[in-house]
Formats: sequence, C-alpha cells, structure tokens
Amino acid sequence: MKKQNRILLLAAAALLAACAMRDPPPASEAPPPRETLPKRSATSPPPADEAGVIRLRCDDGLQLRLRVLQDEVQVDGLPGGREVLLRDAGGVTPQQSVFSNARARAEFGLGAQASEAVVHLLQPQPRDLHCRPA
Repeated sequence: MKKQNRILLLAAAALLAACAMRDPPPASEAPPPRETLPKRSATSPPPADEAGVIRLRCDDGLQLRLRVLQDEVQVDGLPGGREVLLRDAGGVTPQQSVFSNARARAEFGLGAQASEAVVHLLQPQPRDLHCRPA
C-alpha cells in the first residue's frame, strides 16, 4: 500500500511539474477604447459628424449633442445638464433603439427616414422632446 501511495505521489508531482513548464496563454487583445464610435447598425442613433457628435434640433428650440460610446449615449444640451443613457431593451422596429437612465429615456430611429428621435425627460418635470437631425 505504501508503495502505491508513493507512485501516486510521484505521478502527481510529475503532473504538476509538467503544468508549471507550460508557456502561459497569450494575453488577449485589449478591448477597443470607449471613445471609439461603433459602426452604424440598424439599432444605432443617426450617423455622427466628423467630430463624433450627433446634433439634433428639437421642436422647442433645444439643440442636443449626442456622443455614442458602445452601449451608452452621452446627451448634452438638456435643461438639467449632461445625461448618460445606457442601451435599454425596447424599440418596436429593427431601426429603433432605446437608451435610458432614471431621469431620461431616448428613442432613436423614428420617423419615415428613421432619423428622428424622442427624448422623454422623466424628472423633475416630465415632458417629451421631438428631435430631428440638425
């Protein structure tokens, strides 16, 4: 029995030594920087201008500036200041995408050309902003 235990112990030690001699797996590629705009898909907001900013003009005169970063949209120009909205489940058509947080919800890909948006301000005073490309 002692001889069998020694053989198992030697086999385990040899296995551990073999594992220790293996090269580590190659490091995976770093993810793309968050500042990079994703390629336009059927569920992305309207195309961005050369600076990576999407400009929208709303019916009440507000001018919004959007920056799309992977699964979030930064919205500047709202009455309460900048909002960062995260991709949300939603959208009735493949062209429509929805981003939201606790204070605002934005729907992109609306209208006949799928270039319009509605921003629902939820707090402090609920109201809807109907917007088109500027």
